[in-house]
Amino acid sequence: MGFLVRWAINAVALWITTLVVPNIEVTGSSSGRNALTLIIVALIFGLVNAVLKPIIHVVGCLFYILTLGLFALVVNALLFLLTDWISGQLDLPFHIDGFWPAFWGAIVMAVVSWLISLVIPDRWEGKH
Repeated sequence: MGFLVRWAINAVALWITTLVVPNIEVTGSSSGRNALTLIIVALIFGLVNAVLKPIIHVVGCLFYILTLGLFALVVNALLFLLTDWISGQLDLPFHIDGFWPAFWGAIVMAVVSWLISLVIPDRWEGKH
């Protein structure tokens, strides 16, 4: 159940990100197609983060220390761009136009996901 809740939180955060950050957009032909795209892209984003982020943390540990954690912002932007690329390979109508929209989009996604997680009871996220 926790996975589904986290997935839904990411989808809502992604939707809000497309509304707030210029040059991040879902260009489906209908609202239903856009909603489905957001759900699939949220899954892709979650999988990319789950698989690659721990590896990047280990390999880039020195950069995290030297930049006092600011390197994480760049990593998050690059993972967001990777999500965009994978979405493009799957022919999904999700687009990020460059590094800076990805940078700000990753920050908005993180903040919105965190805020939504504050509202969702822990029992729905699988925590005890």
